[in-house]
Formats: sequence, C-alpha cells, structure tokens
Amino acid sequence: MNWITKFIKPKIKSLFKKQGSDAKETLWSTCECKKLIYKDELFSNLNVCPSCGFHHKLTCEERFKVFFDNKDFSVLKTPEPKDDPLKFPKYSAKLKQAREKTNQNDAVLIAEGKLDGLSVTVGAQNFSFIGGAVGASSGEAFIHGVQNAITNQTPFIFFSCSGGQKMQEGAIALMQMTRTVVAVNELKKNNLPYIVVITNPTTGGVSASFATLGDILIGEPKSVLAFAGRRVIQNTVKEELPEDFQTTEFVKDHGGIDLVVERKYLRSTISTLLSILLKKKEVKNISGINNDESDIQENLQKTPKAV
Repeated sequence: MNWITKFIKPKIKSLFKKQGSDAKETLWSTCECKKLIYKDELFSNLNVCPSCGFHHKLTCEERFKVFFDNKDFSVLKTPEPKDDPLKFPKYSAKLKQAREKTNQNDAVLIAEGKLDGLSVTVGAQNFSFIGGAVGASSGEAFIHGVQNAITNQTPFIFFSCSGGQKMQEGAIALMQMTRTVVAVNELKKNNLPYIVVITNPTTGGVSASFATLGDILIGEPKSVLAFAGRRVIQNTVKEELPEDFQTTEFVKDHGGIDLVVERKYLRSTISTLLSILLKKKEVKNISGINNDESDIQENLQKTPKAV
C-alpha cells in the first residue's frame, strides 16, 4: 500500500463526508417518524411533518409569524430582573449560551398585534432556551403581558412550552407560580379572555399554574401535558399506563382541557372563540372598569417581587 492509498484517499473521503453531513444538518430535519424533511418544506407546513403530522416545536418569533395577521407584530420590552440571584454554579454561563443560541433574553416573549383584525396580546415560550424553564425573568414577562392586555383591553393568548421551573433559582422560580396565578386573576376581574395553547411539552410547575388556568385550554395534537413524569407515576401506582397517557388527547378525554386543534386551524379556532366570548364587540368595550396603569401594578404586586 503506497502513501496515496494510505493517507491521501482517506483524507479526501473524510472531507467529502464532513461536507455532506453539514449540508444534511443545515437543509434537512429528522422527524419522529424517522423521515428526513427539507427544512423549508417543513416550515411552509407550519413545522408539522407532512408524513405523520407530528407538530415540531416553534420558537417564539416563528410562533408569532404564523399567528398574527400578515406576520405583523411588535415584541414588547419586558422587565429584566437580576441574573443568577442565588449564584448557582455555572448558571450564568448557561444563560449566556442560551441567549446566544436563541437571540432572546429569556424563554418568554410577549408580543402584540392583530388576529383577524382584533387586537390581541400574545405570549410564548421557547423550549430552546433552557427547556422553556420559568424563573424570575419569565414570571416578569408573563405579568407584563397581562398588564399590557389589561391596559389595552385585549384578550391574552399564551403558548406554553416548558419543562417547569428553573432549579437554579430555587424558591424564586417557585414563587412565579403564585405571581402568575395572581396575574391571571386580574385578567378575570377585568372580564378579558385568557386562552392557553398547550404545546409539546408543558410540564412541571408551568402545568400546575398559568398553563392550565385559561378560560379555554387548547392542546396541539400529541403534546405532553403533565406535572410528574410518566415513569414516576407508573412506579408509584404500580400499574401499566395507557400508551397515550399524558398526551393532550388523553387529558381532553378525561376532562382536563377543552380542545385538541391542529396547528393549521389554531388561528381560525381562536378567532372564532374570541368572537363568541366578546360577543363580536371590541375588547375595549367589554369592561366598564377604568384601568389606570398604577392600579394594575398595585394589584399585580400583592405577592412578593422577584429578586
């Protein structure tokens, strides 16, 4: 074997192999059904697999683009609490990495725009940002979204996608469960619709707080909605669980949520629901309450502030 066969040919093959794998990673996505899908084709189908119908995750920006009229929306600036309040090891580096990866300051973004001509405030979670985990910053963003909805008298719609609370923020993260519940109650006092779209996955403290408090709960198909994991429950009850356990279909059949709706029908479904809830009136006319910003702040801050 000469030096060309031994050294040069393997080098050339490795170069071509690397280029091919990069192209595959850039242009193609692998679905749960193991099929390769061209990424442009996948996104043109709202990130839903054309073969098996699996609903792939969307970032907050992608979610807003497919939800608002003409992709026209404004992302709201939200409060930014102190990073890493407990000085948890390596947490600051993890936050920095997540921000560089997603181009977001936190997992939750709030935007305003129109849905079939009706002004709405919309929030969403990005699972790519530390699994959509909720800490002080996410809690503040959610509450700011509620404040915006009350101030402008718009419905509030939230797309949940999270593994739960941030363990790196300890009790501060757990406190957001209480604070967001208080915020949801303020929406109800003002007779403003609150609709939650449960996407895959919605688990932990998020499923035990604001994600399941909507006036109407809508699940995307085959999304996981749970507090504890399947294996934990199975080991506790010592019984074999159904294959579809903790899916939105299973939860709906047992009365936990109202609807399971494919992504392509979400806009029209939510628009119809809002027209029914609002009796086809402008949102600003459905409440006789004069909501001053200072009053809203006072009501929402009855629970302790995040650090």
